[in-house]
This record gives sequence, C-alpha cells and structure tokens, in this order.
Amino acid sequence: MSLDYATLDLLRQSHPAWRLLRSDHAPLVASFLHRIFIAPNVRVLSQADLAEALEDELFALREQLGSDAYPKSALDYLNDWAANDKGWLRKFYRAGSDEPQFDLTPATEKAIAWLATLAERAFVGTESRLLTLFELLKQMSLGTESNPQARVAELQKRRAELDAEIERVLGGDIPLLDDTALKDRFQQFISLARELLTDFREVEHNFRGLDRRVRERVALWEGGKGALLQEIMGERDSIANSDQGRSFRAFWDFLMSAQRQEELTALLDHVLRLPAISALKPDSRTRRVHYDWLEAGEHTQRTVAQLSQQLRRFLDDQAWLENRRIMDILHGVEAKALAIRDVQPQGEFMSITEPSVDLELPLERPLYTPPLKPQIADIALEVGDDEVNSSALFSQVVIDKAALARHIRQSLQERSQITLRELCESRPLEHGLAELVAYLQLAGEQFKSAIDESVTDQITWRPDFAPDVVKHTQMPRVIYVR
Repeated sequence: MSLDYATLDLLRQSHPAWRLLRSDHAPLVASFLHRIFIAPNVRVLSQADLAEALEDELFALREQLGSDAYPKSALDYLNDWAANDKGWLRKFYRAGSDEPQFDLTPATEKAIAWLATLAERAFVGTESRLLTLFELLKQMSLGTESNPQARVAELQKRRAELDAEIERVLGGDIPLLDDTALKDRFQQFISLARELLTDFREVEHNFRGLDRRVRERVALWEGGKGALLQEIMGERDSIANSDQGRSFRAFWDFLMSAQRQEELTALLDHVLRLPAISALKPDSRTRRVHYDWLEAGEHTQRTVAQLSQQLRRFLDDQAWLENRRIMDILHGVEAKALAIRDVQPQGEFMSITEPSVDLELPLERPLYTPPLKPQIADIALEVGDDEVNSSALFSQVVIDKAALARHIRQSLQERSQITLRELCESRPLEHGLAELVAYLQLAGEQFKSAIDESVTDQITWRPDFAPDVVKHTQMPRVIYVR
C-alpha cells in the first residue's frame, strides 16, 4: 500500500482502527475490549454478559472521574461501538437464538495490538528474529531449487553438520543457550503467537464477507438454480484455492494432528519451567496457546461451513417447490378421474401400443461416444395456489452425520485405526444403506482413511420396516486412521 497523502487521508476518515485511535473514548474502548476479548482469547460474547461487564467498568470509572463521566448506559455504548460509523464491534445473531452476540472486528484488534507496541520494553531481542529471517530465506531457496544435484548437495551439507554436532555432543561438548538467548527467543515466540491469533480474526472476517455475498445473492436470485450454483461454487473454489485458503488449510491440518498437539504441550511445559523464562513471569495462557489457536481456527471453520448450509437450504427450498408442483399435477389427475368415474366416456378414448419384440443385433449398436457435460437449464418455477397435503414430503429419513462423526472420533480415541465393519458392529446401522453411504462420505471429507482392496468385509443391518429381515453387503475394507 502506498503511504501517499490521499491514501492516508482516506484511511483517516474511513478506517475503523484510525477512528478508534482518534476517539475521545479510546482509552475506555481499547482497555475494556482488550480485557474482555483479547487477553482471555474470547471470540463471542452475548449482549447480556458484555453489557454487565461494561456496566461494572463504567461504575468504577465514574467513582474515579465523577458521576458525569460516560453518562450513557452500557448497552448504548455497545450499540454505538457496533454502528457502521464506528465498526469496532460486530453485532450479530446466532442461528436458533434471539439474543444479540458481539465480537471484535479485525480493525479493532489491529489498533489495540499497535497500542501495545508503544510501551517501552526492558529487553529487545534481535538475534532470534535474524535467525528466523535467515531460516526463512534458506527454506525458500531450497524449496524452489529444481536442480537435483544442488538439492542433494545442500542436504548432504546439512547432514554433515548434524553428524558433526552429534560427535561434539557425544564427546561432551554440549552448547547451551544462555539466559539472554532464551529471553530473546521466548519474546519472539510470544509475539508470533499473538500475531497468529490476530490473523485468525482477519481470516474469519474475509470468509464471513464471502458468506454475506452468497446470502445476498441467494436472497435476490430470480433465475434458475443452475446458474446460481455455478457462480457460487466458482467463487467458493477460488477462495479455497487462494493463497490465504491454502495457507489456512495447511495450518489447520498441521495443528489438528494429535502428535503435533502432544509435542507442542511437552515443549511448552519444558520451556516454561526454565528459570530464565520463569523470571519473565509469562502469561498463564501461554501454556495453552496452541489450544487458543485451535479454538480460533474452529470459529473460522464454522464460518466456512455456513456456506454449505446456505447452499443446502437453497436446494431444499427449490426441491420442496418442485415436489409441490408434482403433487399439484397428481391431484389434478385424481380429481379428473373421480369426475368421470360415474359417467365413463363412450367409444375408444385411450389407445395402448401393442407390445412387440424390439430386436437389436450386436453389430447394429453404435460405437462408444464420450458423455457430454450436462447443462443445467435456467427454468423459472411456477408455483400453484392449491392447498395440498404435503406431509409426505417431510416424512423422509435424515442421517445425522454429526452423530456418526462423533462415533468415529470416540472410537479413534481408544484405537489408532478402526474399520467400517467394526464401527457398524459397535453402533448398528439404523437407516440401512443411506447411513452406510454417510460413513463413506465422512471417510473422504472429515477423516483420514484407507481402502484395502485385498480384504472384503460383510456389513449387515435390519430395515426399520422389516425387523426380521437381515440385509448385508460385501465391500472392500475401509479403515479410518487417527
């Protein structure tokens, strides 16, 4: 971004972070939001809880500054901070709840993070940042090297350095970091950990903007669903395949590994027990910072999942309209049949083609033709006005995929891997083949899985409409891996 006069003047007038720093209430806003949201890593708070906390804060300030300080109520201040002309809080409603919820905006978190850098630091480390920069340059250089000889030479050089270090350690020469080096690296770790939590809120804000555009498009769409789905899916794929989307997916896959979580926990416990680090009196939440990353990442994942829910709701509405039109047609046929039941038409009023054998010789069959990509026609649906009994449309089997996913996770907590047949034995199928297909879908979407073609498993179930009947299917062994 160019820091010319016009750009900075526009930011001064429109950017929420700059508006916060210019505000007369900046000390109250920044201190209160930092204590409530950033310090405990809280993502969402209800209006009642946040208003109560702000009322206590205002009461304490009025005791110090006088009764005229901050005359409005806590709820008025919260609504003012969430207004469009401020943009310091995000006010929204959760699904299934009528109570407003509040969350920080990325601009507010940036402003508060900048205020934290104004304080003088007793110790400013530079060595760890230089080493980090040097290591990043080495990773970029080696990661883009396409010459096999140069890459092997670099790997052999690193192996020689490791062998030499192993020899020195075995010989009794064990270099240790002094207290200054430890403080330098720990300060760098804390800074990066806080920046990562700030980045999560910005990533979630970007995905939420995509979700808002999708909802607006669905609400105002008047054409066929084919063109809408094609447009939304294209934009969704472009976001997922963008640099930000790929980076977030790689981070999430890395952090979701149970082995990585255990390794991070062990490393944090070891580092925080060091005397030099204990003397710094680090924040108690540092010990569980990787769980804060997980919680922040889960909020981002939930925002992305709302895209799929919105698309599913749109498809369900369209399918209901189509089914209602079919029921209207059937109802009309039944009404006409009942009308002529007592007075049947005379003579021939319907003809049926005489059945005959359709001969097709093998040599008359056409050659194979590759299938063409189907095109979804943009056809506006016509809705009838007749009232029909639509109870049959809602008597459908719904597979609870969340319950199946919990069953898989609980089973993988006790074992490193489990087969689909064992899952179905411990929790018998209630909805038959549809539930089995849901298991297979979860294996490809949410869990790591493998298929052993050399082994065949038999899975059995009893249908709800015929409990005495036992059905079974033969399929290759599907293995879920932790």
